Amino acid sequence: MTVTFLGTGTSSGVPMIGCTCAVCRSLDHRDHRLRVSVHVAVGGRSLVIDSGPDFRQQMLRARVTHLDGLLFTHEHKDHTAGLDDIRAFNFRQQQDMPVYAEPRVLQQLQQEFAYIFAEHKYPGVPRVVLHPIERDDAPFDVIGLPVQPLRAMHHRLPVLGFRIGGFCYLTDANHIGPETRAQLRDADVIVLNALRREEHISHFTLAQAIAVLEEAAPKRAYLTHISHQLGRHAEVEAELPPWIRLAYDGLKVEV
Repeated sequence: MTVTFLGTGTSSGVPMIGCTCAVCRSLDHRDHRLRVSVHVAVGGRSLVIDSGPDFRQQMLRARVTHLDGLLFTHEHKDHTAGLDDIRAFNFRQQQDMPVYAEPRVLQQLQQEFAYIFAEHKYPGVPRVVLHPIERDDAPFDVIGLPVQPLRAMHHRLPVLGFRIGGFCYLTDANHIGPETRAQLRDADVIVLNALRREEHISHFTLAQAIAVLEEAAPKRAYLTHISHQLGRHAEVEAELPPWIRLAYDGLKVEV
C-alpha cells in the first residue's frame, strides 16, 4: 500500500491569507500545506479520502490519473468542496464515481451540490453513485476492499476515520472512544490530526495527539491537519520521538 499525503493543512491552509508569521513566510516546502486529504493505492485500487477545495491541484501534483472511489470523513467544506472536480475522472474512465460517506454527509452533499443530483442534469456535471456508510462497527466494501470505519468526535460532530489493512487515518477529531482506540491497536501506520499546541474546541493538540499515539503504539505515526500556529515543520519534528513524524504535502509512505 502506498499512501500519498495530498494535503496536511487545516481549513485555512498554510500559509494563511494575510498572515505574516514565521511559518507563513517560511521557504521550507514542508510548511506549505493544502487542505487535508490522502490518496491510497492498494491492490490495484486508487482511493482518495476527502476532496477539499484544493482537490484539482492535488490530483495534478500527485499525478493521479485513475480514481476508483472517494471517501468522506465528514461534511465540512474543507473536506468536500472539491467534489465537482471528479468530473475529469468521469470523462477519462467513462463511469460514475463511487462516493462513500455517512447518510448525514451524503444528504449535505446533495444540498450543496444540488445540480449533480438534479432530475434533469446539465450536460457535463459530475456523475456519482452514493454508498451510505450505515454502521461504524463493521467494515464496509469499497470495490472489493474491506474498510473499517473509525468513529471519533469533532467537538459535537460525529466524524469517521478509516482503517485499511494496517493503515489508520483519523483527522478532525478531539475525542476517540474506547472502541476506536481498540481498533487502532496493532496498526502499522496511524495518521492523526494535531492542530496546534494550545487547547482547541474540536481538534487534538500536539500533546493530546502524542498521548493517543503512545497508547495505540503503532510502528509509525504521522501528524496532519496542521495549522500555522503549531510552528515550523523542522523545529516541531525535532521535538518528536523518531517513530512520530509530521506529515507534509507530497510525502509518500509505504505501509
